[in-house]
Amino acid sequence: MEIITANELLSGASVYLDGDGRWQINFGSARLFGADDSAVRDQIVAQARADGRLVGVEVEKVTLKNNGIVALRLRERIRAEGPTAPYGSARQDLGGDGDVSL
Repeated sequence: MEIITANELLSGASVYLDGDGRWQINFGSARLFGADDSAVRDQIVAQARADGRLVGVEVEKVTLKNNGIVALRLRERIRAEGPTAPYGSARQDLGGDGDVSL
């Protein structure tokens, strides 16, 4: 199974095409495409790319687990669920002046 995802050009938000043809920020509302839907899926992707309101229009592989959609790639799971690093004061102590050599 697959979904179509993108980023809104103006807000930068990750969005997912739902069953009604609308772009939603809720990953769980994404329309599922099966192997038989490839022609329709490809047409939707082409139209979305040509529209200019979205960037990074991609097809992502997903699976169903516990009655929900789960992306197979870690990158997409991070986009859907948020950052993997903790927020707030849980930062690494770099010591000294905090400089990191590159």
